[in-house]
Amino acid sequence: MTITRTAAVFVFLVLASRVPVLAADSAAGELVFKRNCTVCHEIGPGAATKVGPELNGVIGRKAGSVPGYSYSDANKGSGITWDEATFSKYIANPRGVVPGTKMTFPGLRNETDIANLLAYLKQFGPDGQPAP
Repeated sequence: MTITRTAAVFVFLVLASRVPVLAADSAAGELVFKRNCTVCHEIGPGAATKVGPELNGVIGRKAGSVPGYSYSDANKGSGITWDEATFSKYIANPRGVVPGTKMTFPGLRNETDIANLLAYLKQFGPDGQPAP
């Protein structure tokens, strides 16, 4: 390899290492939520339980813990505390992660949609207000 070619490869690698990873898009996540989740769930100030529990503060919350919602035994006994990795697996295949869940949603397969949905959900604290 010539010095010029070596230098070009070096410059490429340096520049490539500085390209930021695209951040998840909460605005796109809101659209994913509206398209896939609002039929059963609410989020934000004043969110209420519908067919499914409200999702305020879901990341960091213990599964099966929203007061007043009738969870399946499978969900209550799952031992899950929702973090990004667990939620991502669950939303892609709810019945595969928690067999016996009441959630009938077949799953969100697109990883970008999942990342964007997470960015949207993480905006809301347990009280429905913007998380700090």
